[in-house]
Amino acid sequence: MAYIKDKGGCSRIMQTYLVRKFKDKFAYAVCLACVIVAVIPLGSILFEVTKNGLPALNMEFFIEGPRAIGEPGGGIANSIQGTLILIGLTSLIGVPIGILSGIYLAEFGNNKFGKIVRLTNNILAQFPSIVIGIFAYLTIVLLIGSFSPLAGAIALAIIMIPIITRTTEESLKLVPNTLREASMALGIRRWRTIMSIVLVSAKNGVVTGIMLSISRIAGETAPLIMTILGSQWFFSGLTEPMDALTLRIWRLALLPYDYAHTTGWGAALVLIIIVLSLNILARILTRSKFVLRGV
Repeated sequence: MAYIKDKGGCSRIMQTYLVRKFKDKFAYAVCLACVIVAVIPLGSILFEVTKNGLPALNMEFFIEGPRAIGEPGGGIANSIQGTLILIGLTSLIGVPIGILSGIYLAEFGNNKFGKIVRLTNNILAQFPSIVIGIFAYLTIVLLIGSFSPLAGAIALAIIMIPIITRTTEESLKLVPNTLREASMALGIRRWRTIMSIVLVSAKNGVVTGIMLSISRIAGETAPLIMTILGSQWFFSGLTEPMDALTLRIWRLALLPYDYAHTTGWGAALVLIIIVLSLNILARILTRSKFVLRGV
């Protein structure tokens, strides 16, 4: 009888094991299917952009500006320059503000003011980009008296800040409190603990948020129509109109010429390459280990 009972118990254990194994395999299959569904549109976009954009790429395309409307040839050098300038200016404004805001919400924001800031940040993240462009036009362009890269950078920074703030906050919250307690137990001041230990431990999440925000602003067009306007010329100052890849793509798509559409596809491919290169560079730079000194 004991043997029979043991045999029945082993059978139940085996059944439970098989059920759990089936659930595990099923969950894995569902996740894999979701990944495939997500990758297919991305792969299709990359394939179409590459197929249609490669014929436009040549040396002239990268070193010359656009020619007169209706005249084939020319390039998008001024648009590439404008996009890189905008990304740089926007990052100078948005990255420090976003990271410091995220640090405040994660480390000191457990109060009424922090809840208000968090709510405002979430609302700002949902704002349509055209509304932000109109706001920048009314408050900066009209004040300066001209379209300018500065107005464009401020408009894009408003889009960038909520993304970096939210990802920084969530990344810092994932750092175990034991690290903070151990650091402060050694007599290290709180601000130094946050900057040298907590922030460094969460650097991968912070960098991911920064790169997500850069990818977002690099593809924006609506705010730039209201702030930098676009130009046929190269950068001439922070208070003068300037071109960007997204504006150039939009304008080329409106023209009824085949060469313009090919150039637009090429500009889209260049934009993808720029964003991808920035992401790869950021990953390479953050892969090295930080050495804490002077703590």
